[in-house]
Amino acid sequence: MGDIIETIIIGAGPAGLTAGYTLAKHGRPVLVLEQDPVHVGGISRTAQHKGFLFDIGGHRFFSKSKEIVDLWNELLPDDFLDRPRLSRIYYRGAFYAYPLRAFEALKNLGLVESALCMASFAWAKAFPVRAPRTFHQWVRNQFGERLFGIFFKTYTEKVWGMSCDEISADWAAQRIKGLSLGAAILDGLRRSLGLRGRAGAKTLIESFRYPRRGPGMMWEAAARKMQERGGRLLMGRGVDALAYDEGAGLWTVRARTHEGAVETFQARHVMSSAPLRDLMNALTPAPLSLFNARALKYRDFLTVVLIGRPQKELPDNWVYIHDPSVKVGRVQNFRSWSPEMIPDGVSTCLGLEYFCFEGDGLWTASDAELIALARSEIGRIGLMNPAEVEDACVVRQPKAYPVYDEDYARNVEAIRRDIAARFPTLHPIGRNGMHKYNNQDHAMMTGLLAALNIVRGAEMFDVWAVNEDAEYSEAGVSGAREALASERLAPRRAAS
Repeated sequence: MGDIIETIIIGAGPAGLTAGYTLAKHGRPVLVLEQDPVHVGGISRTAQHKGFLFDIGGHRFFSKSKEIVDLWNELLPDDFLDRPRLSRIYYRGAFYAYPLRAFEALKNLGLVESALCMASFAWAKAFPVRAPRTFHQWVRNQFGERLFGIFFKTYTEKVWGMSCDEISADWAAQRIKGLSLGAAILDGLRRSLGLRGRAGAKTLIESFRYPRRGPGMMWEAAARKMQERGGRLLMGRGVDALAYDEGAGLWTVRARTHEGAVETFQARHVMSSAPLRDLMNALTPAPLSLFNARALKYRDFLTVVLIGRPQKELPDNWVYIHDPSVKVGRVQNFRSWSPEMIPDGVSTCLGLEYFCFEGDGLWTASDAELIALARSEIGRIGLMNPAEVEDACVVRQPKAYPVYDEDYARNVEAIRRDIAARFPTLHPIGRNGMHKYNNQDHAMMTGLLAALNIVRGAEMFDVWAVNEDAEYSEAGVSGAREALASERLAPRRAAS
C-alpha cells in the first residue's frame, strides 16, 4: 500500500490540476489519479484527428478573478492568443448576431413580431411570476414569453433533453445572471452603432484569450509543472472505492488500471472532481445521502467533427442553433478559435455538438450514422456544403453537464450535510464533483480554495460559495477573504 499521502485528488481536470499544482507549490505531498490513459484536462482537454485539433465544447479563457488570470499566465506565459468573439444564433432560416444587435434583430424578426415581443416583455414586467421556480418562469420574467419562445426554449431543451418547466430557475440565475432584456437592448444598440463599452455579463464579452493549440495546452502544462514540484500523476486509474477510517482519520482509495490491475493508496485528505453520484456510490461506510446521490442526473454530449475546404469561409467562433428543424445544438469553428488548430492552414474544421443521454438513440448511433446526420444538417443550415466535407470523426463525452432539475438542490444539500458531518476530510471540487454547472475559471477556483484550506489546516473558505457569491466568483481569493471578514460567508469547520 505504501506511504500515507497527505492528499489524493480524483480527476486531472481544471479543478483537480489547479488543486494539485497549488498543493505542490506549497511543498505538500499530493497524488492525482486520472482515469483517462492519455489526456489530462477532462472536458477541457484538446482532442485531435489526423493533426486537426478541437475542443470538447468551446473553452474561453476569461475571468474576473485576478488569481485565476495570474495562474493562467503562470502556467502558460507565452502561448495565449487574444481572439475576437463572433457568435451568432440561427433561427428559422436567419442568422442573428449574439449578443443581439438591435437593428439586425428588428429586421430579421420584422416590425410586427418585434412589437409583439416588446408587448410581451411589458406584460411580464407588469405581471411577473412571483418567486420563479423554473427556467421558463425566470426567463419569462426577464425577457417576456415571446422572446423566451424564440431565443431560449428550443436551444435550452436541446441542451437538457427536458422541458423548460422541469429545469430549475437556479440554472438561469447562475448562467445568465446580470442579463435582462433591458441590458440586451442597450448592449445591442451600442453594438449596432459600433460603440464599445465595458463588459458586463460574461455572455456579452467581445474578446477572450485562448491557448494557441487549444485548452489542453493549459492542463498539460499544469500537470507537468505540478510534477516538477514533486506532485505525482497516475494516468489510466479509475477510482472505484473509497473507505474512511474515522478513528485513524485515514482514507483508503482503490483504483483500477485500464489493464484491470488493482492499486490501493492511503491519504489524509481526498479531493474529488468525479461525478458526485459516482463518488457517493463508492464511499464506505455508505453515506446516509446515497438515495439523494443516486437521484442526480447528467446530460451527455457528442461532437461530430467535419473537415473540408468550403468555398466560403465561416467567420464565427461558434453558432447557436435554435432552429427546431435540426437536432444539432451548436456549431464550433475551430479555425476561428485558433489558426494553429488547423495543420494545413487552409481547411475548415467544424464541430457539430449534439446533446444526448448516454444510451439514447443519438449516443448509441454509429459514427457513420452521426456523420451522415451532421453532413445533412450542416447543409440545411447553410454553414457548409455537404459535398465539401472531406473527412470526419466523432467524440463522445459522458456526464458533460450536471442536470438542474427541480430536485437537484435538495439532493445536493443533503449530500453536503452528510459529507460535512461524516467525512470531514473529503473535499468535492469542480463541475461534476459539486454538481454545479461551473465555468472553467469557477472550477479552478474551487480547486484553489480547497487546496488552500488544506495548506492552512482549517476550512477558511467555503468552496461551495464559488459561483454563488459574487465576492468569490469575481474577486477570487481576496474577495473570499473580504466576505469572511464581513461575515457574509462564515468558515465552515475545522479540518481534521
